[in-house]
Amino acid sequence: MAIQTSAVILLGGQKGPPAEAPPSPPTPCISPDDGSLCEPASPFSLDDDLHAGRRRGPSSPMARGLHVLTTEAAALASLARLYEADADARHGFESAVRIVARPPQGKLVVVGVGKSGHIGRKLVATLQSLAIRSVFLHPTEAMHGDLGIIDSARDALLFISFSGRTQELLQLLPHLDPSLPTIVMTSQPACDLIRRRPTAVLLPAPIPEPEDKSFGVPAPTTSTTVALALCDALALTAADELHRHLPAEFARNHPGGAIGAVRPRTVDGP
Repeated sequence: MAIQTSAVILLGGQKGPPAEAPPSPPTPCISPDDGSLCEPASPFSLDDDLHAGRRRGPSSPMARGLHVLTTEAAALASLARLYEADADARHGFESAVRIVARPPQGKLVVVGVGKSGHIGRKLVATLQSLAIRSVFLHPTEAMHGDLGIIDSARDALLFISFSGRTQELLQLLPHLDPSLPTIVMTSQPACDLIRRRPTAVLLPAPIPEPEDKSFGVPAPTTSTTVALALCDALALTAADELHRHLPAEFARNHPGGAIGAVRPRTVDGP
């Protein structure tokens, strides 16, 4: 009977390990039950990194900061083009200047809330330094007694509202004399404020794209920059129309700080 073995027999009487181990039997092929070779945890797409980058925004703090600066600069350039080329915007600005630069017995009452309110307060501070009488009126305080600050026979109103539908302003509107000259600074020409006060002068203050699209968050940034610049344009233009010697008026109202330090000294008479 023949016996098969895998042992290696060396001739000559020497015994030892084989020079090379025999090959192992092949591993049987096992296929998944569903016939697929590999199922990734999530589908792969070359666009995934691109979309993630858009969600994250600029990749460094400096890039992020420059993105904000260039976005707001572009919005200001767009605003300048609007007032340069659009007849309605030009007419609104010129009408607003005439209202602000009225004879000095009346004053401009600036109304706003939230970030628009902060812009309004800055406008009032600028107007006062330029010798244009103005006050800021908070709409909530107005409903609790501060309406008395308005002289319906002489004053004018300026509302600042990016949306043009701020509830505090809309609630205040019925309590204001409709004959008061009124300016509305807003990004929405067909807003509720304009619809409810159709005689108001519109000062458009749009931005090229929503802030949440620009920066990923709807924080008032580009919109307040545009409003602030438009307020500065209105204040300086009206002051130049109202005063023959604007630098002298400003110097008289601003004796302090670094600005006051460069004011020429005057010698009092005996």
